[in-house]
Amino acid sequence: MNGVSSSTPRSDGPPLLPIGQPLPGNAEPIERADAARNRALLLDAAQQLVREHGVAGLTMDAVAKRAGVGKGTVFRRFGNRTGLMLALLDHSEQKFQAAFMFGPAPLGPDARPVDRLIAFGRTRLLDIEVESDLHRAAEEKGRFGGGPYGLHKAHVVLLLRAAGVTGELPLIADSLLATLSAALVIHQIAILGYTRAQIGDNWEWLVRRVVSAGAQVE
Repeated sequence: MNGVSSSTPRSDGPPLLPIGQPLPGNAEPIERADAARNRALLLDAAQQLVREHGVAGLTMDAVAKRAGVGKGTVFRRFGNRTGLMLALLDHSEQKFQAAFMFGPAPLGPDARPVDRLIAFGRTRLLDIEVESDLHRAAEEKGRFGGGPYGLHKAHVVLLLRAAGVTGELPLIADSLLATLSAALVIHQIAILGYTRAQIGDNWEWLVRRVVSAGAQVE
């Protein structure tokens, strides 16, 4: 990277969006600082468990043990395992949004638009590989109508424009994001035998060619 900043100031991005309506464990408009820290601790523990053992390893007992709290604390916070999984979906998405909107390069603002696009895809692929069941569940809830997809699309459109791409940018963004569908990526890894690195290399190839071709279109 050459250190050229994209045209996206840190303060101009859209606000972080939750996956849907207020989730169990996140219903209050404003949480006390200590309550928010405790909730994040529990969700970080849940995310670690999913990444290590899959969704099957996500139990209220396991989360409590990993976070160092009583099981009753987890039940009071999320109600049940379904509530915990919904909250974890939201937590994972919020962390991804914060990373590409405000985080360090190459995913964050202090990088060239094309490098940010490449990092966006590679980071998303990592999340899908290690949290496959969560991402598949999110897509089953409605991939295209939800806030997260709209924010991802707006971000990709902005980076395409900053990279000098012309044309129908929303359609181009949809085409790019289609290759990051959790269902497709899981099929490519589990059934077709591709590695995440290979899929990431293909994402980079596609992004570079879209940017190169799109920048030449008047």
